[in-house]
Order: sequence, then structure tokens, then C-alpha cells
Amino acid sequence: MGAYIAARMEAELLLRESGMKATILQPWYVLGPGHRWPLLLLPFYWIGALLPPTRAAAGRLGLVTIGQMIRALVDAVQHPPAKVRTLTVPDIRRFG
Repeated sequence: MGAYIAARMEAELLLRESGMKATILQPWYVLGPGHRWPLLLLPFYWIGALLPPTRAAAGRLGLVTIGQMIRALVDAVQHPPAKVRTLTVPDIRRFG
């Protein structure tokens, strides 16, 4: 996981430095057909969101649906940004 995060951070930095316009989607886990087992973790997410020390992590590492991801991708294409923008889990959920 550490190597993935490092590679993602480097790619995002290169995008920002390039001056290109881009939307970066950062889901933690996308729920879809055959990929629903993380629903078992929802009680832990709920508890994490209640506790101040873990609230931010619970939001950042939350689950999004495949429908939310598709709508976020469509929005990214239909409304290109003026520079690089990053959509995190809370941003992606707004497309619910």
C-alpha cells in the first residue's frame, strides 16, 4: 500500500507541475457488484466518525458506490477544472 500511495502522490505532483487541467478522483473503496464485503465495516466507520481523533480518517477512508464514481467521472468530463482539482471521498459522495 505504501508503494501505491507514493506512486499516486508522485503522479499527482507531476500533474500539478505540468500545468495541465485535470480532475483526480481519490476513492478509498468503490462498492459495486461482487465488491460489497466492506459493508460489514460500516459500524466501524460510524463509530470512527463519532470520535474526534478518528473523524477525519473515517471520512477520508469511507466507501463510495460505483454510481457515485460514475457520476463524479461524468461531472469531471462535463465540467473541466481551470487547474488540477482533487475529489476525495466526501466530494465523490455528493454525486450520490
